[in-house]
Amino acid sequence: MVIVVSEDLETRLRAITRMVLREPFTKRTWSELLYLIVGAALTFVSFAFVGITVAAGVIFAITFFGFAIIGLSVRGSRGLGGVYRRVARSLLNMEIDDPEPFAARQGFLGWLQSALRDRTGWRAMAYIGIKIPLVVFGFLTAFSVWFAALTCLIYPFAGGSEPHLYGLVRVFFNPGPNYSGGSGGFRGMGIFVVGVFLFFIAPWAVRALLFLERSLMRGLLAPDALAVRVRSLETARAQTVDASAATLRRIERDLHDGTQAQLVALAMQLGMAKEKLENADDLDLDEVRQLVNDAHIGAKEAIVELRDLARGIHPPALDIGLKGALSTLAARSTVPTELTVSLHDRPTPSIEAIAYFCVAELLANVAQHAEASRATVTCTQDGRWLRLVVRDDGKGGAQVSRIGSTSSGLTGLVDRVEAVDGRFDIASPERGPTVVTVDLPLHA
Repeated sequence: MVIVVSEDLETRLRAITRMVLREPFTKRTWSELLYLIVGAALTFVSFAFVGITVAAGVIFAITFFGFAIIGLSVRGSRGLGGVYRRVARSLLNMEIDDPEPFAARQGFLGWLQSALRDRTGWRAMAYIGIKIPLVVFGFLTAFSVWFAALTCLIYPFAGGSEPHLYGLVRVFFNPGPNYSGGSGGFRGMGIFVVGVFLFFIAPWAVRALLFLERSLMRGLLAPDALAVRVRSLETARAQTVDASAATLRRIERDLHDGTQAQLVALAMQLGMAKEKLENADDLDLDEVRQLVNDAHIGAKEAIVELRDLARGIHPPALDIGLKGALSTLAARSTVPTELTVSLHDRPTPSIEAIAYFCVAELLANVAQHAEASRATVTCTQDGRWLRLVVRDDGKGGAQVSRIGSTSSGLTGLVDRVEAVDGRFDIASPERGPTVVTVDLPLHA
């Protein structure tokens, strides 16, 4: 019987074999083992602190002093949670956002009330309590594999000292109560081979345990969903307020420097024409005609400026819907643009305005900076979300973070999108293409 192995399966098996053979010698493996040891020591110290302070607080709970001890325990647990996060960042390269800083009210009673209501401290305390059985389980499983692997590897050089097995390894490699021991080179070689086997599977045992550890840390030491939501809403509100203030300043500046100056000049020209007409004896019709003509030109320029100003507040093209407005933008673009729109429901006016300005700004960037020969705009509806995708075949290299560069206008789009809990993604490698994806809620 011939077993045929496909080329893809063979390539995959070779990659897995190389990864298994290489893993015990990587920095990540030893950092994870060090975290297992340091985390266990830190957990027992933390549990001792929490256990002693909580027990003392319960004992003295009949007095005011007991509540102060419990408040101290909650505050200490918050600090210990920060230590766990720093250790995880250092050894596991795991980024966990820090919660909001502790904000205490004035006075000792205010501090105590804030401490007892500190959700972050209570969640850190729960993490320490759950971590104790996890540490015990880790030493009986993941750490026991490492310990057995090292003792089996040094057995041939230990002068006949028996390898120490415990936990999970002892369950699978226990010789039984009637085993007489035996001696000789074959037994030593067998124990050494077992040590090599355990040495290569030990990193994966630790990694499986740390999968539970990472999930526990994200659930209890990271900011809770409510705090994250409040923080995002505060950020969005601040961005919206700043954008509104900037818009008002722009409107005021445009009215003062542009339209108001045009209307003042118009009034002066009409006043001069009026004075000329009142003096019938010395009437120069050509001069009066020139004044009226200049006033007429100024009035038309003021109307154009007012129209442009109003268009910046709310584009008139949106009166016929988002599809018609995007069609107008695509038709006016100097770069040939293909438009695809598939909408079942009409978004709210604010979302339509954000979508319009995003497409307008992105197409303007394509025309000015991308050196593209064509562009595509796709607007589709996915449930309760609106997705805009603008793609061009230009030179690429656009980045939101390039403040002061030709792509700095993208920052304003990001602020607009995030203000309504939307998402702005850009992929623009060097030499292109550039793909910008904007996800917006239909109703906001």
